[in-house]
Amino acid sequence: MLATGPISLPQALLRPLNAATCDLLRVNGDLGINFFEPKGDAALILHDSISWRIFKNPLALFVGGIAAVLLELAEPRVRTGVWEHSHFRSQPLVRMRRTGLAALTTVYAARCVSEKAIARIVRLHETIEGQMPSGRQYSANDPELLTWVHATATFSFFHAYSRYVHAQSNLHFDSFCREGLPVAALYGAVQAPASEFEMEVLFASARDNLEPSLIVFEFLEIMKTTAILPSVLRPLQRTLVRAAIDILPQWVRQRLELHKGWNMRRGEVALVKHIGKLADRVLIRSSPAVHACVRLGLPEDYLYRPVVMDPGVYQ
Repeated sequence: MLATGPISLPQALLRPLNAATCDLLRVNGDLGINFFEPKGDAALILHDSISWRIFKNPLALFVGGIAAVLLELAEPRVRTGVWEHSHFRSQPLVRMRRTGLAALTTVYAARCVSEKAIARIVRLHETIEGQMPSGRQYSANDPELLTWVHATATFSFFHAYSRYVHAQSNLHFDSFCREGLPVAALYGAVQAPASEFEMEVLFASARDNLEPSLIVFEFLEIMKTTAILPSVLRPLQRTLVRAAIDILPQWVRQRLELHKGWNMRRGEVALVKHIGKLADRVLIRSSPAVHACVRLGLPEDYLYRPVVMDPGVYQ
């Protein structure tokens, strides 16, 4: 992976990006996590990891986040738990901010902060259980379902970055999987895949259990129509939804009945790649990635400096 150094944007573009990032850190008006403190404290994932490079990119997070939810909703027990015990329908922005903040916390927050945040989520999951119309039971703390949720996020964020920002190798994916294992263990995803091979095995084992649902299309409609991105970027939102579908395995698309109407249109892949590469070089000072670097005494632009990342280093 090659980072090419930061660039500056006109204030007319930079201001809404900083504002949108600040909004992500606030849920119901309250500041959720302080990534600046405690000074010097390391995160669960090391600062020289592939994860720190990938999660700093807002386009990869947006596209990868949508793809991850689509894969989650394909699993009927996860789908029922998410749709019946969350506010996706009534408060999609709040739900997305909570999810986005949780992901960024596990990567960038100090270990003591992220461990407490994860423990709160685990306790919340203890209250989420029920029975599907088929009679099958589900629980949010079921290790099998937690493993699926963790794996789908790992797959989606990595492939969004690799597809639209900087192409990555299989070895990079193996490293990315391993970096997330401590986080997976804290959530209870004790069988989280540690390599591309293990990810393929997990996906193959889940294949017969995934199914289409009207909820998938309801979610996609919410993603297309809710004002999520800053106004200057909002015309791109539908394109980015299609970009998320584009990184799903073809057999998953077929299973979810996401047919040709959801394909990327002429020129859209090139456009999204251009934006993804640009986003990778725009230093947003309000971002958790920058705050975390400052906490560790690193330069603000540490994650934007030219570096060739050797996957052999990340063991």
